[in-house]
Amino acid sequence: MPVMTYLTTCHFDFGALKALAPSLKSLGVTRPLIVTDAGINAAGLLDKVKDAAGVEAAGVYADTPSNPTETAARAAAALFKESGADGIVALGGGSSMDMGKAVGLMARHEGPWEKYGGTQRGTKLIGKLPPVIAIPTTAGTGSEVSVGFVLILDNGRKETFVSPNLIPNVAICDPELTLGLPAGLTAATGMDAMTHCIEAVLSPVVNPPAEGIGLDGVWRGIGQDMLERAVEDGSDRDARWHVMMASYEGALAFVKGLGAVHGLSHALGRIQELKLHHGTLNAVILPHSLRMIQEAGAAQEKLARLRQAMGLGPNGDVADAIADLNARIGIPKSLSALGVTEAHYAGSGEYALSDLATASNAIKFGAGEYEALFARSL
Repeated sequence: MPVMTYLTTCHFDFGALKALAPSLKSLGVTRPLIVTDAGINAAGLLDKVKDAAGVEAAGVYADTPSNPTETAARAAAALFKESGADGIVALGGGSSMDMGKAVGLMARHEGPWEKYGGTQRGTKLIGKLPPVIAIPTTAGTGSEVSVGFVLILDNGRKETFVSPNLIPNVAICDPELTLGLPAGLTAATGMDAMTHCIEAVLSPVVNPPAEGIGLDGVWRGIGQDMLERAVEDGSDRDARWHVMMASYEGALAFVKGLGAVHGLSHALGRIQELKLHHGTLNAVILPHSLRMIQEAGAAQEKLARLRQAMGLGPNGDVADAIADLNARIGIPKSLSALGVTEAHYAGSGEYALSDLATASNAIKFGAGEYEALFARSL
């Protein structure tokens, strides 16, 4: 079984869940709080993790919202303290893993939580967390090895928190846990991973190793058709392995930044009444962002490498290829198909402009560019 240490240690393969007990022991965790959601509990995955832990859990928080909130995180952090937990096992998709990090932050820091998010100053204020082990059950966010998490604060802002101290101590990536994932969720989370890889590659920040990892993720997910295979046949073990690897690589790659797709996705994802899925938002917006980059004549060398990784010819259109892929795997064609209207842009542009991802976009994005991206995506 490959054991990789890049940012953190990752146990990766079918059956990797068996690494949970020794990982908890090595971190000195004897009473972990398991942070998950109701769907994971209903699917029986929670019981598998409890059995694999080798120690009795201090408690279980299984009410993680689809878009984690400050209110929910405070409740989970209170359970962490009241139960005498000494570590966190975050089990689920990106929401549960982000929630686990938020619980760790709140367990060791004092509010208000706004001061820790979105800025370099906030990053410096984030100290060490209790030990965190992240176990993804989807292949999309890469939160199990990422430097951040996203939380909707009580003030309505969907804030990004970033610090090396937010990287889980151990990631356990077991593709076995994704075999029952429905086709629609496989497509949405898979395109989240592809967006991470693509935006990281296109970011002007100089980090060749991270860029190379992003290109490998694109090659696995798109160039080798593994994402389409996983959507078409959820029991395809080879496809599940490669898509989970692409998701892992996406998070390793985006240490060099993301871009406007995430800026707008975060802004729209904060709208509580819509309850939009982050990966689906990314997938819908991505081809339009790519077209704007192509029209600007920017990042030509990077786009050429993406064409190669995606298996396109030298004259292939990256934006069109992503739009075609979205259609084949059942991603909605537009934001309006998700229930977004022109009225929802009020305030969203401002949020997008201030999002951390905007600063590392392939081309400079201001208010006008975001308005155009929203209109194209709508």
